[in-house]
Amino acid sequence: MATTVAVLGGGVGGLSAAHELAERGFSVTVYEKRALPGGKARSYPTPDGLPAEHGFRFFPAFYRHLPDTMARIPSGSGSALDRLVGAERILLARADGENELLAPAHAPETLADLAVLARFVFDAATQLGVPAGDVAWLLERLFTLLASCDARRVEQWDLESWWSYVQAESRSEAFRRYLADGLTRTLVAARAKEMSARTGGLILVQLLLDLSRAGARADRVLDAPTSEAWIGPWVEHLRALGVDVRLGEPVEGLLLRDGRIASATVGGRAVRADFYVAALPVEIMRGLLSPELRRAEPRLNGLDRLVTRWMNGFLLYLRDDLPLVRGHAIYLDSEWALTSISQRQFWSGVTLPVGGVLSIDISEWQRAGRVTGKVAALCTPEEIRAEVWAQLQAHLDDALDGVEVVSWFLDEAIEFPNPSGATNAEPLLVNTKGSWADRPDAATRIPNLMLAADYVRTHTDLATMEGANEAARRAVNAILDATRSAQRRCDVWPLREPPALGPARALDKVLWRLRRPAASPLHVSASGEVTPAGLVGRALSLLAR
Repeated sequence: MATTVAVLGGGVGGLSAAHELAERGFSVTVYEKRALPGGKARSYPTPDGLPAEHGFRFFPAFYRHLPDTMARIPSGSGSALDRLVGAERILLARADGENELLAPAHAPETLADLAVLARFVFDAATQLGVPAGDVAWLLERLFTLLASCDARRVEQWDLESWWSYVQAESRSEAFRRYLADGLTRTLVAARAKEMSARTGGLILVQLLLDLSRAGARADRVLDAPTSEAWIGPWVEHLRALGVDVRLGEPVEGLLLRDGRIASATVGGRAVRADFYVAALPVEIMRGLLSPELRRAEPRLNGLDRLVTRWMNGFLLYLRDDLPLVRGHAIYLDSEWALTSISQRQFWSGVTLPVGGVLSIDISEWQRAGRVTGKVAALCTPEEIRAEVWAQLQAHLDDALDGVEVVSWFLDEAIEFPNPSGATNAEPLLVNTKGSWADRPDAATRIPNLMLAADYVRTHTDLATMEGANEAARRAVNAILDATRSAQRRCDVWPLREPPALGPARALDKVLWRLRRPAASPLHVSASGEVTPAGLVGRALSLLAR
């Protein structure tokens, strides 16, 4: 008889766990509280029947786990992975100023390639008005992080904020606005003074490596609304594999007996299985932690200290298409940390009753807007619409002249119990400094409870679809170990890093044990030139010859 697994939550983490388990012969049931699967990744129709997203989907090239899963999901004439379309440009827009287009270059692999990456960053940042010396400083801090061993990253850099790590207080206003604060707010809904330097720096490096890679794979988006291209076909494929996907089934409790999960309460009834995979967001999982569960697995107490922020979608449906740029637009100094993408140019096979769809993410809900003077969380839906439009106008100059908005839609997760003052049913976990210590592994001390959520410790180390997929793979591997299964373990990959700095990381491991300070093996001059620095840099230079 097949081992039974109850997957609690039907977002990316839950569906990923169900997929890996079903392929290995387990009997799997997924319980999802919403009427639609996919969690934060889902798309859904507006009351007018237009396609809406919780937030636009973004598949950078450094993702490895999620694409591997998507390649095994039939969709259209190929796989879900085949439904990804490469973006070509990124628009960096500044309020009341010039707009710049940044084109990709190529991927760094050697020391010489790292110099190319440095020039890429140097040119981009100085065009934004960041002084050359500040850009050089940022690059050296990134090289220092890349040359640090894992122990230093966790025990030192994870305890320091990104703001502190780059010494933003002693840098220019442009540096603080664009490179310290702007990027973290816009890309991961985090605040530079709170975000872990380890997480913020390493993810920034991954994105920079992607952006400097030739071709169109650095930034990928789906060729249709998410549920149409990916989530819907995924659930259909899982059901074909024998997975029972149950929607409208909220998880309401976990019963512990004799050190194991005896049952889960789902929709008012007891659900029993051999194993339970909790693929629920942190704010939901916290509410399920009874005193007995906390005593049985004390590491779950750390969930109380994890921080969430809001990062939600807002869509403008236009009479005529407004491509802007074939890729993402980042409104670097917008009060509400806006990013957007014009979807129609990528949804070429989708029939729409409107000319264009501008999908926008609002990543800062606690900063006063330029028109209302109010933070987004205290605005009415109409005030949010007016404020977003004003911020777009300030950044895009005359690009919105004559643009007719047919309708608009605010993410359904933003709920309004009063005329003003909103709640968010689906906030986003952010990696604050020191939070690594508060995050559990996928395998818990409760033998039949595994975790497959974006707060689990992973190589990805960020609340993303990629992180949730990796966590699910770790949870499935834990079940395979617990059952002593002969089935192949799920692949789990570390982040790619420039192999040329491998010797530097090995040396830093020794330096960290001796509690010696870290240093960049590369020096970046005020003109953007990169040269070896110190003994480590010179040794690397010799090895590269």
